[in-house]
Amino acid sequence: MLGENSSLWRTPVLRKSLRFFCVVVILCAGCAHKAAMYQKASGLSGGESGQASYALYTPQARLGRGVGFGGGTVFAAGRFVAVRHKLEIVEPSSGVAKSIEALLAFCGTIQCEVLSSSVTNETAILSPSGNIAARVAPQDLSKFLDFVGRQGKIAQHATESEDKTATVIDVEAKLKNQTEFRDSLRKMLTKPGVSVADLLQIQEKLAEAQAELDSEATQRKILANETEKVYVEIAFHAEQRTISRGAFASVGEALRDFGSDLGDSLAALISAVAAILPWLIVIVPGLWFLTRAIRRLRERRRAEKAVRE
Repeated sequence: MLGENSSLWRTPVLRKSLRFFCVVVILCAGCAHKAAMYQKASGLSGGESGQASYALYTPQARLGRGVGFGGGTVFAAGRFVAVRHKLEIVEPSSGVAKSIEALLAFCGTIQCEVLSSSVTNETAILSPSGNIAARVAPQDLSKFLDFVGRQGKIAQHATESEDKTATVIDVEAKLKNQTEFRDSLRKMLTKPGVSVADLLQIQEKLAEAQAELDSEATQRKILANETEKVYVEIAFHAEQRTISRGAFASVGEALRDFGSDLGDSLAALISAVAAILPWLIVIVPGLWFLTRAIRRLRERRRAEKAVRE
């Protein structure tokens, strides 16, 4: 029996089976070693390895998902913040208009949207000034602010931020619900056997749902414009120059004011005459008649006195 068994081990079938078994054992040992190395590197126990592999390839499952505008995915950990910058630039009066033109031209070379701009030219009572309001992409904000700083002296720079995450999430939830409601109404229209009355009612509800959906989509675009771009408001002012007063400065000011004072006096006189003139038309004839009446009365008394004597 032992001799026969020894001869069996030399058969080709048993040799191939033994080789296959050895290969399987080696492969299993290699896989177990790789799994142990991965668990050691990731810091997970054997019971957590399956969860880690799932979370590695599907991060949305751990962070949470929300339906974003335009079909995008918004993670729950994301924030939507509206940032505003307000600057006041002081420069020479002759450079205000040029600085505004240069800033408008530079805004066209980057991701910048000009919302409004105005320029006030210099007059006898007003100094030149200007204002620009724009929305700038965050990646181009530093370039924009550097260019603004080169136009003059930054007298004031204020920054404001407003967290609009709750508003954005609320609007996106309404968009999702209205979209599902609209789609369900469209499916109801395609069902067979719908009566005319039901069809009219469904179409009315569908129009209302579409109008509400358009309104929410517009609101979402406004929020996206506020949170995805930075609002920058710039006010340009001309610098005020102080002039030293000389010894005869007051004399010069008096001579300059002479014409205006004389004109004001003549205007007051003309106004007084214009106010009195209507009354003179009544007073002068009345005084004349009164004077004649008094003279006649005196002459009559004199004549009566003479007759008595």
